[in-house]
Amino acid sequence: MPEPASMPRVARPGAPAVPLLALILAAAAFPVGSEAQTYTRGQNVAPAFEGWEQNEDGSFNFLFGYMNRNWLEEIDVPVGEDNMFSPGPADRGQPTHFLPRRNRFVFKVRVPADWGDQELVWTLTSHGVTEHAYASLRPDYIVDNTVIMSETGALGAGSSNAEMRSNEPPTITLEGERTREAIVGQPVTVSVIVEDDGLLRAFRPGPPDPPETAEDSARVDSIANAIPSFSGRQLRPPSRVTVQKVNGLFMSWFVYRGEGEVTFDPPQVKVWEDTRTGANSPWSPLWRPPDLPEDDRWTVTVSFSRPGTYILRGRADDGGLFADEEITIVVRPAAS
Repeated sequence: MPEPASMPRVARPGAPAVPLLALILAAAAFPVGSEAQTYTRGQNVAPAFEGWEQNEDGSFNFLFGYMNRNWLEEIDVPVGEDNMFSPGPADRGQPTHFLPRRNRFVFKVRVPADWGDQELVWTLTSHGVTEHAYASLRPDYIVDNTVIMSETGALGAGSSNAEMRSNEPPTITLEGERTREAIVGQPVTVSVIVEDDGLLRAFRPGPPDPPETAEDSARVDSIANAIPSFSGRQLRPPSRVTVQKVNGLFMSWFVYRGEGEVTFDPPQVKVWEDTRTGANSPWSPLWRPPDLPEDDRWTVTVSFSRPGTYILRGRADDGGLFADEEITIVVRPAAS
């Protein structure tokens, strides 16, 4: 069974809200660590309604995410009967490639100002299991930046401060065309400019001072060659009701639509909640954010294993809030 902190909102919003104390007691009832039942593959993906926000013109955005119950398997579900919205259109910009585990606030669906008390239902079938996420304008599902920062782990449950509340999402400027062509096996370079207000500062250790004596040098070598050790607290599985996330700006690309194997160089920070110690993930206890490029330009090369049309999603995340960008790449076969 997945960890309680990772469970999405899949129940019909007509159900009563659950108090925080009840969530804490429920979390305590579930096993953690080696006692919890987890899976690497073979399980389904559950859609999740995260909440709603209102736009300046009076329209609304429904925010969705999902829970892939596998730790390794990435599942592809094309738009159609197994991945659709109702009322239509069936395609409302949802992903068709699902990364492992919990992915929050993945996409938005805009609905008109006169939406009223209707429900928008996302239906998703994978590994023979069908689940639904029901979106509505219930008042207790309204979302703002503080809610997003809390649910993604930048804040503890129900906590905030003035600096965090004034945080704004990063901005992304894509360099080049939004639609490009590529050939199987030949890398494509993608660059973006990312700017951020810097309010959520990360700990980025600078280079150490050079050793002054032979004794200092020997001490540095012994530390560098030592087998790393971690305290029991560092290795203990998370026990919070919400996940815990490391603050610090990063830019990461991932597959949003497309079924072939895609390779990113350098390897990208995970945008899904990998809470395992040592993972390249801001939800990992020992993770440190990457160094910031001096010119704010983040560049990655992307290679594709087979032809097809791919949508890549880029996310700039400061630890609390994020901004997304997309690029479509049409990949053609290599010349024989």
